[in-house]
Amino acid sequence: QVQLAVSGEELVQAGGSLTLSCATSGRTFSSYANGWIRQAPGKEREFVAAITWTGAATYYADSVKGRFTITRDNAKNTVYLQMNGLKPEDTAVYYCAAARGPTMLVSEYDYWGQGTQVTVSS
Repeated sequence: QVQLAVSGEELVQAGGSLTLSCATSGRTFSSYANGWIRQAPGKEREFVAAITWTGAATYYADSVKGRFTITRDNAKNTVYLQMNGLKPEDTAVYYCAAARGPTMLVSEYDYWGQGTQVTVSS
């Protein structure tokens, strides 16, 4: 069982920065890749970023590439999403999730955190 808890709900201005944290627990955490997925009002969930268990490889949606960075600290069982250059269109509920392997497919994530609201004002 993998459990995820997300922190970092914020209201930020366009151009600002924010870091989301995802604390994971469960004995199977060490075998899972992690990802961040977001859902804007009235839209489907959208892949944002993913990272392998070792952190050696990362993957990003085109919409966030160059602005967002996903990292992990396995000693702290925590995954981070550093978001720079935020835009109003980044406004969404952000979820941390875990999958058996790194994937850009939302449907392949097995475990999900509770989600946190990120609002970017123009």
